[in-house]
Amino acid sequence: MLKIGDFSKLSRISIRMLRHYDEIGILTPGHVDEFTGYRYYSEAQLPLAGMIQALKNLGFGLAVIKEILDKYDDGTEMERFLEIKRSELMDRLEDIHHRLQLLDSTVKWLRKDGNLMDYYVTLKTLPERYVASVRQVIPAYDCESMLWELMNREMASQNVVQELPCYGMAIFHDKGFKESDVDVEIQVSVSGKYKDTEHVRFKTVEPTLIASATYKGSYDQITRVNEAVANWIAANGYDFDGSSFCIYHVSPAQTSDPEELVTEVCFPVKKK
Repeated sequence: MLKIGDFSKLSRISIRMLRHYDEIGILTPGHVDEFTGYRYYSEAQLPLAGMIQALKNLGFGLAVIKEILDKYDDGTEMERFLEIKRSELMDRLEDIHHRLQLLDSTVKWLRKDGNLMDYYVTLKTLPERYVASVRQVIPAYDCESMLWELMNREMASQNVVQELPCYGMAIFHDKGFKESDVDVEIQVSVSGKYKDTEHVRFKTVEPTLIASATYKGSYDQITRVNEAVANWIAANGYDFDGSSFCIYHVSPAQTSDPEELVTEVCFPVKKK
């Protein structure tokens, strides 16, 4: 039998970790002196210690390693564990490749403009939402307030409760910029179920993958922000996948100071 220190040297596993393995039942000593509490290991346990280290190097956590060891005699089960781990590593590799693309495009932006970027673009998924919606053709973009007034007026009788976050937004359904007669839909996330009114529709919106940039200040910046997000989409291997929209994190209803507005410009996207 080997003392724990000798077994530690031969297995290249620290004494502290050997004690932990004992506590969780992965690698228990061959013998524990009932008077001194000293742990002793058999040379025959060295291959098991080597397997544990090999599985750790493959990226398995201790809980999974214990499960693997419990089923070690079943070669099919072992192969299943390895295939699962391989799939996980492939997913991580794809994620790393995507992050490298983002880094490369950011470096190009830095070299081009001399700063990181005017507007920081992120990729994220807007979750599924139950919303109140009003969609109409309005005279111009700066007439959007008429839609919010209409929504608030028609929802008042139902005491509609807004969800948190409410994701108050405007969706621009026209394919390009228009000087007049613009097709705009406003949405706000709500909690509970309600009946449609003359102009307000309640519906569930599916999760949406978006590229977005959030900025503070007046709406005069919209064109520059749109350009920043569009350039990011082109540089990172995505295509547009739906109508653009703005989320109003701080809206004119909350502040009269244009410089205090906080707006997120969003473009639904899909991988090329």
